[in-house]
Amino acid sequence: GLVQFGENVQLGVNFICNPRISLAYQKAGMLAPDGKCKVFADSADGYVRSEGAVMLLLKPMREALADGNRIHAVIKGSAVNHGGQAAGLTVPNPQRQATLLTSAWRNARIDPSRISYLEAHGTGTSLGDPIEIEGMRMAFGAALSATKGAGCGIGSVKSNIGHLESAAGLAGLLKVVAAMARRRLPASIHIVGINSEI
Repeated sequence: GLVQFGENVQLGVNFICNPRISLAYQKAGMLAPDGKCKVFADSADGYVRSEGAVMLLLKPMREALADGNRIHAVIKGSAVNHGGQAAGLTVPNPQRQATLLTSAWRNARIDPSRISYLEAHGTGTSLGDPIEIEGMRMAFGAALSATKGAGCGIGSVKSNIGHLESAAGLAGLLKVVAAMARRRLPASIHIVGINSEI
């Protein structure tokens, strides 16, 4: 789960301690049979459960500067919503995802035409991935209708390390922070051809 230590430390941890959930997900056809998470791929056939922990120190900018901390990234804003009732666990709501993206960049006071990369939830399901991309397309389409040639890279850490479930959001954030520090995005792997629904 997601744990907060003090006011500045965020810790996300996922351990698979019992096989019952994995067995239930396998029976439901939600897990990739070969253990490879093929995000955005034509061959996407389920997600991969994984274990891990992520810890981040979050501080207001003025405190970090006053304390002489090395600042790896700045979170300019955020947004939270809920997809509402859905057809299933692997079926996101594209309209609600579009609303979330729009709310996030408004909260951060960011011009969406300047966004060059989105770290997607991207679980590697043949239905869920295209729906998530549709939500992104809807959000950017509404915001950038007059902009010609705008583009944005998309990736998901789940292709590289699997789905950390309760720690997945922090894992994606850590990937982006590390990529910014190195000025290089790690490739989303296991993609032979893009999902034809994208």
